[in-house]
Amino acid sequence: MQREAAALRVRAALATLAVLPSDEAEQRALTDKLVDFVALLARWNRAYNLTAVRDPDAMLVQHVFDSAAIAPVLRARLEAKAGAHPRRRRPRVVDVGSGGGLPGVVLAVLWPDVDFLLVEPVGKKAAFLRQVAAELALTNVEVCQQRVEALPLPAAGEGPDAIVCRAFASLGDYARAIAPLVQAHTVVAAMKAAVRDEEASGLDQGWSIEAVLPVEVPELDARRTLVLLQHEHDATQTKPAANAEGEGR
Repeated sequence: MQREAAALRVRAALATLAVLPSDEAEQRALTDKLVDFVALLARWNRAYNLTAVRDPDAMLVQHVFDSAAIAPVLRARLEAKAGAHPRRRRPRVVDVGSGGGLPGVVLAVLWPDVDFLLVEPVGKKAAFLRQVAAELALTNVEVCQQRVEALPLPAAGEGPDAIVCRAFASLGDYARAIAPLVQAHTVVAAMKAAVRDEEASGLDQGWSIEAVLPVEVPELDARRTLVLLQHEHDATQTKPAANAEGEGR
């Protein structure tokens, strides 16, 4: 992967997604970090098999651009929830089964004002995430090497502002794993290519699909969605208008 060409592609992709900072110095810093992240992922992948994608150019699209593509809608949901449930601290996002840092590392680079907890039980993957946080100077990232079910229960009102996953089993398994962490202000999101009927019907009582939002990934001609889940303690919240892809079931 040619660094200058990759940087231009990153800048163009982020501009398309409307997440590119207006300040030129910030643009360069952000672009450099994402290109460096791909280089780290490719290097560690040779020894630790972090991802089935081997080509750095493909990693740029299938991992970095794919993760960045959810940023606008997820940020909008975070801000909407913050309006309904004002916080006295920085927003906190939990990335469940972070693996190679997807989407957590990419979002942490894009959002330096948000704190991220990358939850990854596999030792070699957690080691990679710590190395990434150190080399990219991501002071807003913490890595936790354990299963999400083992995380301590948050105090009332102190649960994460968002929980997100990418390629984490089924929606039912995901919801069961994170249920103790979810509070009224928590945005629950899952990155999916599509939602199968059996996944939707496999959600436990009290859980429902709030929305299935289409996501356009720069340079990728494939279907992507961001699934938003809702727990019953959100039932009194005003739900957004239905969208073309589907709405609460």
